[in-house]
Amino acid sequence: MPDRLITHLRHVDMAVPDYDRQREFYSGVWGLTEVADDTGISFLAAEGSPEQYIIRLRRAEEKRLDLIAFGAATPADVDALAGRLRAAQVRLVSEPGTLDTPGGGYGFRFFDLDGRTVEVSADVAVRAHRRLEAKESVPVRLSHVVLNSPDIDATRTWYETHLDFALSDTLAHPRMGEVMHFMRCNPRHHSMAVARGPHASLHHISFELRGLDEYMYGTGRLLRAGVKMIWGPGRHLAGDNTFAYFLDPHGNTVEYTTELEELDEDAWHPHVYDFSRPEVTDQWGTANPMNELVAKESFNDVDRGVFVAPPV
Repeated sequence: MPDRLITHLRHVDMAVPDYDRQREFYSGVWGLTEVADDTGISFLAAEGSPEQYIIRLRRAEEKRLDLIAFGAATPADVDALAGRLRAAQVRLVSEPGTLDTPGGGYGFRFFDLDGRTVEVSADVAVRAHRRLEAKESVPVRLSHVVLNSPDIDATRTWYETHLDFALSDTLAHPRMGEVMHFMRCNPRHHSMAVARGPHASLHHISFELRGLDEYMYGTGRLLRAGVKMIWGPGRHLAGDNTFAYFLDPHGNTVEYTTELEELDEDAWHPHVYDFSRPEVTDQWGTANPMNELVAKESFNDVDRGVFVAPPV
């Protein structure tokens, strides 16, 4: 097993102009639980997750991706990672110290290659959570986040070099070349992925449900509520997980999923899958076909909050 300092994905933080509408969506039909709010900031948890929150919303004039947060096992690991990044001349946003977000903890922030702010923390208090019941179609936990990058190979290499992420699989196309790298920081097939896009932005956030029934009940609930589904329901080949992609009120793509593959990391070898083959994008053949219009929905808006970091 690899010896990594990062253990898992904690939360994704977004800023939006129509804060009230976004908050109502995530705490309402999407199925998250608001656990704290403070003057234009809302913290939303998943009922089955020990994380204090998995989504943070902030009222702002412009839509942006504020932060992606990962966990570490101990404060010593946080310090070790900060030291490693500092030595590699990665720009730190903040030095390791006490966090003042729900659950506290010890962490620091830095910019990745594409200029996104990333946080790594340890010793965050565990939130009281519960086992979801059969047919309870709300998210159990945060599954993964996918990021758009103009240079997916450079971004992949940066996360491998500095944060010890490993490549699980790649999607490629006969004409377009490689278009997505699936990256892991634990045995789950991917906690993040990097998709080729015209600019740095959020591609999608994925939320895991209890099982197949709950995934389908949740997908049906969203459709009946009039939430726009752009692709699904289906089952990917890479990761072997189910998918149903929707748009939130600000045009961010959000996914319901379940049964993401867990790998034997000592034996796993990455595949390059040809996603022009229908069975690669959807093993079941139940989703609407993947095409340019569907793909462009997840390019998202240019993220004006992204800091243009120097190459490292």
